[in-house]
Amino acid sequence: MKLLLTSGGVTNPSIDAALVEMLGKPIAESHALVVPTAQWGHPMCGPGNVRGLIAGEQRWAALSGLGWASLGVLELTALPTIGAERWVPWVREADVLLVDGGDATYLHHWMRESGLAELLPALPETVWVGVSAGSMVMTPRIGADFVEWKSAPDDRTLGVVDFSIFPHLDAFPSNTLAEAERWAGELGNPAYAIDEQTAIKVVDGSAEVISEGKWKRFG
Repeated sequence: MKLLLTSGGVTNPSIDAALVEMLGKPIAESHALVVPTAQWGHPMCGPGNVRGLIAGEQRWAALSGLGWASLGVLELTALPTIGAERWVPWVREADVLLVDGGDATYLHHWMRESGLAELLPALPETVWVGVSAGSMVMTPRIGADFVEWKSAPDDRTLGVVDFSIFPHLDAFPSNTLAEAERWAGELGNPAYAIDEQTAIKVVDGSAEVISEGKWKRFG
């Protein structure tokens, strides 16, 4: 699987160009599935946010509102009840999975429970576009500061990549570079702090920062 790990989505021409390169065709010819699941695990999210994401409203113009050829919904909490024979073909036929933010530990849980995590290695050409928790879930740890789901056993996530991500750098008063440095010092693995104009592109295990904004690597 090809990864485009972002803080705020496809927010500038550089990230857009990276996405098109990974897809191998224009966005308008690409078929997407949007994954809202992480939102259910975060206390600041809810039905209104999920509706806006699925509808591609202005707030999600950099993700679900990019002008995809088609846009479907993949709700991970439903998948265990319908059987892999139904949903696996949906995923295999998609060019891209658009995975929104929320709580990364909740998303991690349902990626495991649904079977999606197990399927990922069999999708070498599929592009994963993550926003916030949708990116963080691919890392080994997110740090205790970012765990909002009360049933999370710890801060561990999938570990598909070997670095952690501190998103929304300078987007909120608490998301300063100094806080990111403190956070990174508690993890024990490499980490990046990225703002809304930055993405990390990972293809064949090689990571490249794509940015028109601010970012820093730790460790």
